[in-house]
Amino acid sequence: MARHRSPQGRRAHLGPPLSAVMATAGVGGAHRSIPLPQLTPSLLIRLVATVVAGGAVATTGQHVLAEALPAAADGANVLRLGVNKILGPGSQVQAATVAAPLAVEPLAAVGPVAPEPVVADAAALVKAADLQRAAAEAATRAAEQAKAAEAKLAKEAAPTAGAAASVGGAVQMIVGRVTSGFGARWGSVHEGIDIAAPIGTPIRAPLAGTVISSGPATGFGLWVRLQHADGTITVYGHINRSLVTVGQKVSAGQEIAEVGNRGESTGPHLHIEVHTPAGTKINPRPWLDQHGIRY
Repeated sequence: MARHRSPQGRRAHLGPPLSAVMATAGVGGAHRSIPLPQLTPSLLIRLVATVVAGGAVATTGQHVLAEALPAAADGANVLRLGVNKILGPGSQVQAATVAAPLAVEPLAAVGPVAPEPVVADAAALVKAADLQRAAAEAATRAAEQAKAAEAKLAKEAAPTAGAAASVGGAVQMIVGRVTSGFGARWGSVHEGIDIAAPIGTPIRAPLAGTVISSGPATGFGLWVRLQHADGTITVYGHINRSLVTVGQKVSAGQEIAEVGNRGESTGPHLHIEVHTPAGTKINPRPWLDQHGIRY
């Protein structure tokens, strides 16, 4: 009959526990130990190599860990400071809560904005052209009016110039050529002289006087008659047109008419007569020469 022993009564044959180094070296087991006499030299060498290698691994691991921990701590501190700076000094954000930095896409380069094309308004262009044409026409009319006014002033100032010329006794009554004198002609008496000149040539008063006739006249077509201070009357026939009116006062040298070819005339010329205060018709040439009139 077998005898039962309680666990407390059994003798334990387990040796002392193996160290980590020996276990790594494959020495011993969980339930057995190696007696000292059984440790051969090769086994001892294996144990020593295992211990040395384990120590080197441990030392290297400790060194790497010692270098990695400060760097990781510094990175966490920098991340924590940056987040707290953005959110404000009162925010306490742990670096562990930030999984990864936000990816920010760079803004696309913005070049100069091209101006929108201007669309021409046809109606506005037509209106602008009309305004420009109207302005040009107005400028042309103004220039023509100014030219006409200047011509009128020059014409009105002509008597004054003639009067100034008469001071020295050198009034130019007409510029022409004597073609017929005073006296008998073709079986009759020619009571004046004819001075040929182109139609429109100015006729000026030889002396100051008053206009007593201006208009149509038998045989002369048109005429002008002046009466001077001493009562002498001068007659200007065949004129193209008269520039004075009856009763008008004229000065020496003032233009009173234009040479024409009206009435009984065979060509453009001035027929001039001189009547004394008594009414006698005299040769105009001596009278003109006496007063210094040129013709």
